[in-house]
Amino acid sequence: MPGLAARSAGRLAAAGIGRGDRVALLCGNRAEFLEVFLGCAWLGAIAVPINAAARGPQLQHVLDNSGARLLIVEPGLAEALATVRVEAVVWDISALPPPGATMAPAAVEAGDTLAILYTSGTTGAAKGVCCPHAQLYWWGINTARLLEIGPDDVLATALPMFHTNALNTFWQALLHGARMELLPRFSASGFFASMAASGATVTYLLGAMVPILLAQPEGTGERAHRVRIALAPGVSPGFHAPFIARTGIGVVDGYGSTETNFVIGTTVAQQRLGMMGPVVPGFEAVVVDADDAPVPDGTAGELTLRADEPFAFATGYWGMAEQTVAAWRNLRFHTGDRVVRAADGCFRFVDRLKDAIRRRGENISAHEVEQVVLAHPAVTLAAAFPVPSELGEDEVMVTVVGGALTAEDLVAHCARLLPRYAVPRFVDFAGGLPMTENGKVQKAALIARGVTATTWDRMKNTQGSP
Repeated sequence: MPGLAARSAGRLAAAGIGRGDRVALLCGNRAEFLEVFLGCAWLGAIAVPINAAARGPQLQHVLDNSGARLLIVEPGLAEALATVRVEAVVWDISALPPPGATMAPAAVEAGDTLAILYTSGTTGAAKGVCCPHAQLYWWGINTARLLEIGPDDVLATALPMFHTNALNTFWQALLHGARMELLPRFSASGFFASMAASGATVTYLLGAMVPILLAQPEGTGERAHRVRIALAPGVSPGFHAPFIARTGIGVVDGYGSTETNFVIGTTVAQQRLGMMGPVVPGFEAVVVDADDAPVPDGTAGELTLRADEPFAFATGYWGMAEQTVAAWRNLRFHTGDRVVRAADGCFRFVDRLKDAIRRRGENISAHEVEQVVLAHPAVTLAAAFPVPSELGEDEVMVTVVGGALTAEDLVAHCARLLPRYAVPRFVDFAGGLPMTENGKVQKAALIARGVTATTWDRMKNTQGSP
């Protein structure tokens, strides 16, 4: 592994990439991603993984905000570049230049930025989370401890490498001598076969994946594997028992974010249904009110966090000083999530304070959806908001005010400029939007009204996947 990292660093250096330079990657799950990532770490450069579904304004923002000097693209995703202005040098990840001369490792510090991971904005553009070397180290240590990972384990993930979860999986394997199996994508029909073929003992799921798997016909393959445990945060409590009974796989909940670490959770044996768990050693969690004052146990409030180890959390948002100060005010990271702490120290998730939509494991910015909808010439006003899904997560709904326009036309417009998971499922047309006295849309009123008899549903009117 050190030799691979050193030669990959040499390749980047030969192209003029130096310490602190940003290297963007737009690709799916493939070994070359990790090769480039390790090269950046060895060289002291900064990797910028980009969501493979990004395009249009979202992709443009990431490229502009990060200031990437090099953009490495998978051929099948190159069409996304037609929707943006690219100033970086572009490489094809399937035909990288030859490895360079072996380099000595750069004298990087624990707090130096290793990666910028973009998490969807809730009231504005996506924020680039500055993840230092130490943060990814502690992600691997803490997660492996709770999953009880050892050198004989095989860690299989189909989650995308541009997210913290899969990068965390790599660090778990790297730090504990385990093997990592990187699967190309999640497939409900082929999931258990892929687990058996990989020899996996540990796997990684997101909230909606468990009910999707349970919706598949029962079969012998659900038990024909070696998987003993799955890290599956955000799974509704009602799905735990059926999943364990059918598959024999233990399900571990918990709490972490791109900005923090695995800060709340416990082992599968100690887990309580419906609870995320207690604070992991090395971290401090305080539930606060709107004035940052602690609230009593049993009272809902915002979850704020602090780490004992230096640089175990992200160091801020790239190029966004005001947002950094706001999120880390009063020496704690403010998650924007509402939780309740029980008397025994366990935490229960309630909801999100932020204006975000959570669908298929992705945080979708309502603001970004609205900006794309408003870019249609027939639209004058638009509001995007979450409505409940049959899978226990969110679906994207938009209410639109405008001229001659059909729902099909609007969705086709969105599909060209938004990631697939962010394209609205539900569309309502209205003569106006409920507004506050200072001119803001009253989204609470739209959410309360939700889907009605006049709402257009993409899943009932097209053959597209949800």
